[in-house]
Amino acid sequence: MTSGPSKSESIEELFAALESPLLSYAIRLIGDRGAAEDVVQEAFMKLLSQFAEVREPRRWLYRAVHNLALNQRRSDRRVSAMSSVNALEGSSASDAPHDTADPQPLPDEQIVRWEGIGLVRLTLETLDARSREIVRLKFVEELSYKAISEKTGLTVGHVGYLLHHALKAMGDELTKTGVIP
Repeated sequence: MTSGPSKSESIEELFAALESPLLSYAIRLIGDRGAAEDVVQEAFMKLLSQFAEVREPRRWLYRAVHNLALNQRRSDRRVSAMSSVNALEGSSASDAPHDTADPQPLPDEQIVRWEGIGLVRLTLETLDARSREIVRLKFVEELSYKAISEKTGLTVGHVGYLLHHALKAMGDELTKTGVIP
């Protein structure tokens, strides 16, 4: 049985059981494999940070992938629409009016953010070199699983597996330090 609620499953078991079906679902919704991989990864990351509160993680993951995929489609349409409008008007995105609100966080919020970033960097250093490189390619270079696979020579599935376990290890460490509740 693959759809019944089972809080007894670990995040690793959920990942092993649901990564492929969720990826297929996201591809059907978005139509782009790279974006679908990102959506599935984001859903698992969100579940990781909320795992203790989620009663039905399988159902929650499908709903999260659904919502993230729809958001991705909306975002793609907005970017496409804005490009079309700018092309028709002969203007560029830089000609658009800018928001005048101060985007900077308050000083105490900035300090908390810097501390969190520092702890994430320290936690990242505890990973092996290959895992650090995969995390860097995914989150710094913002590459898809496929692009990471091509760059590292690993299979797409192995990239997902290594990235999942690296993020899980980091999440566990950040939970111990109190960065993640």
